[in-house]
Amino acid sequence: MIRKGMKLYSILFGVCPKCHQESMYQNKNPYVLSEVIKMKESCSHCQTKYQIEPSFFYGSMYVSYAVGIAFAVAAFIVSYNILGSSLTVAFIAIVATLIGFMPVIMRLSRNIWINLFMSYDKELAKKSGVKSAKQ
Repeated sequence: MIRKGMKLYSILFGVCPKCHQESMYQNKNPYVLSEVIKMKESCSHCQTKYQIEPSFFYGSMYVSYAVGIAFAVAAFIVSYNILGSSLTVAFIAIVATLIGFMPVIMRLSRNIWINLFMSYDKELAKKSGVKSAKQ
């Protein structure tokens, strides 16, 4: 079960890597293409800054390559091996998958990248929970 406190929770749901209390993105829907990578500056619960340094998320491009390859391999296996399509149809399935999941791949890459450098802090999450309850 995926729950708060796990890195996988923060990666899959795009929440603050320190407290897991709120989304890092201004719009939770990745398919609003004009806002796909617009992030909040910091977490309103624990005040964690998401942009650790200028151009921090350029590193997520390397992660994006790996995530894109994983999606492409999955599309190939499903279309060619499981559905038994031709190589041409499998290629079209790969291209369609990469185009269709582009916003998700971009966000997953950013989430993975920031979670490489930050970890969940149970005490910080408790403090922020008490702080937000008082407000």
